[in-house]
Amino acid sequence: MDYEKLTHVMRELALVAGDKIMEIYGRDDFEVKSKSDDSPVTEADEAADDIISAGLRAAFPDVLLITEEQAATHDMQADTFLIVDPLDGTKEFVHRRGDFTVNIAYVENGVPTRGVVYAPAKERMFYTLADGSAVEEDGPFEKTHAGTTRAIRVAESDNSALMVVASKSHRDQATDDYINKYAVQDSKSAGSSLKFCLVATGEADIYPRVGRTMEWDTAAGHAVLHGAGGKVVVFATHDPLVYGKEGYANPFFIAYSPAVELKTP
Repeated sequence: MDYEKLTHVMRELALVAGDKIMEIYGRDDFEVKSKSDDSPVTEADEAADDIISAGLRAAFPDVLLITEEQAATHDMQADTFLIVDPLDGTKEFVHRRGDFTVNIAYVENGVPTRGVVYAPAKERMFYTLADGSAVEEDGPFEKTHAGTTRAIRVAESDNSALMVVASKSHRDQATDDYINKYAVQDSKSAGSSLKFCLVATGEADIYPRVGRTMEWDTAAGHAVLHGAGGKVVVFATHDPLVYGKEGYANPFFIAYSPAVELKTP
């Protein structure tokens, strides 16, 4: 893989898709449909998917592309692939809460090694460089070339005063029970894959997810966190979370700074 090209293409497609999402977000009303699992899908999901998938297939025609909005891809498998959630946090989008992201990632041998997470309503963008390290870019964002970027790194966490980030839409008693095993200074909620990025920048120390997610929800944030020195492990076993699983469903997981002393469930 040409990682320089990959970085450029993923970043630009995320921005173009983000513009389309914000155009629809700014309307007085937009169509919301339900998928077979009752999760919402909007015209913004579909329009962003069209933009990203066309761009990735043109740039990398020989790489398998898995995308949330194209169910036919969910039965395909490979060790190395591109994986996309064109609008992660659709509930946040529908309720106009702003915590939604564009997620594009590249998985190699089951590990997300490159990715971009763009939150257009928050004007924050995180991605991996060609060498795999993670940065946050400062806006305003130009499509064709990157502006000022800052290397990001996980916190040197203080286990007596941890900052926890958890899901805004899916927080439950099981999540709270696990969080209560730690000495927590404060906790915050965030939607979509932004939670991974808050751990990657050191704004949070740990993000436990006791709930259903799919690989397209997590791969880009996982890649950014990995590039910032963080880890993502299976909740029950603390084994590394791997990708390319049948059906692309994830087990419960924990994303964290390695300085955090993980508790058993």
